[in-house]
Amino acid sequence: MLTVILFRIFLLLAVGIIIFSLIKYTLDPRRKLEKAYRDGHFYLLDDPDNVRKNVLFTFRNALFEGEKFLGTTEDSFEVTSIIINSEDIDHLHGLSRRDFHFIEKELMLRYPKADIEWRSPISHLIKRLEKQRK
Repeated sequence: MLTVILFRIFLLLAVGIIIFSLIKYTLDPRRKLEKAYRDGHFYLLDDPDNVRKNVLFTFRNALFEGEKFLGTTEDSFEVTSIIINSEDIDHLHGLSRRDFHFIEKELMLRYPKADIEWRSPISHLIKRLEKQRK
């Protein structure tokens, strides 16, 4: 009799853990980032309240990481600089200046006082595209 009750308690506990794990998995923002990465959509993963956490975002199957820097503005401390890098150099194929401008606009919506800087090789590509445009 006691073993049956213990077995039922363990069974309920196991079902509860499985349900909790499934809910946590479906609500995880990293999973949404990975899905957007696979599908080629834009998705930005950021914690605006934590300056130490980098901005992760994906656009057209390329994954980018932006390092936020805190600085002073006229009346407060704000994110004043974001330096963007991508480890997916191969996935940058096909991106245009318009795409990078879209990314900059999305970041400026969240951080209006920030200067956005692209690291190499993206910065070289943007400069070359701007020269061709002139």
